[in-house]
Amino acid sequence: MPHVQNGRFTADLSSLGDDVVVFLIGMRINKPWKVHAWWPVFVAMPTMLRYLAEHPEKGLLGYQQAFFPSPVLVQYWRSFEDLERFARDREDPHLEPWRQFNRRVGRSGDVGIWHETYRVLTANIETIYGNMPPHGLAAATALAPIKPGRDSAAARIGATQTDEPAFPVY
Repeated sequence: MPHVQNGRFTADLSSLGDDVVVFLIGMRINKPWKVHAWWPVFVAMPTMLRYLAEHPEKGLLGYQQAFFPSPVLVQYWRSFEDLERFARDREDPHLEPWRQFNRRVGRSGDVGIWHETYRVLTANIETIYGNMPPHGLAAATALAPIKPGRDSAAARIGATQTDEPAFPVY
C-alpha cells in the first residue's frame, strides 16, 4: 500500500514536455448473464497493463482504475503517437483482443466499450493531492510540494497572478 504523504502536493510535470495524453477507457456490461461476451474484454486489459509496465519505452506513464459502477481506466501517455502506435502494433497485446471483440461482440449490444483521448498542454494542467499517496498524474510523474503563492487552483494553473484560496490552507 503506498505511503500517505501528509500535507498538500501537486504533480511535478517538468519531465513531460509541452503536452501529455490523458486516455480514458472503459466498458459497460449490458447483459451480465452473457459472461462469454464481456469476460474476454474484462481480462484483456490487465494483460495489456502488465505488458506496458514491462515496456516503459511504449510511452504509458501510469494509470488509475476503478471497477464500479462499471470498469474505467485513466491512463497517462507520453504522447498520442505512442498511444496510437501501441493500439495498432501487431506485436503488442492490444490489436488482437480488439479484433476478437469486434468479431465476437460487434453490434450485439452485449458489452459496451468507450474511450476518450485528451491531448493536454502541461501549462493547462492543475493538480492537488491532500494527505494522499502518489495518485493520478502525480503517480505517473512525481509528487512535489505546493510552492508558496500557489495555494489556489487559479494560481497553480496560471489563471491569475494573485493567490487567493477560498479558505486558509493547511
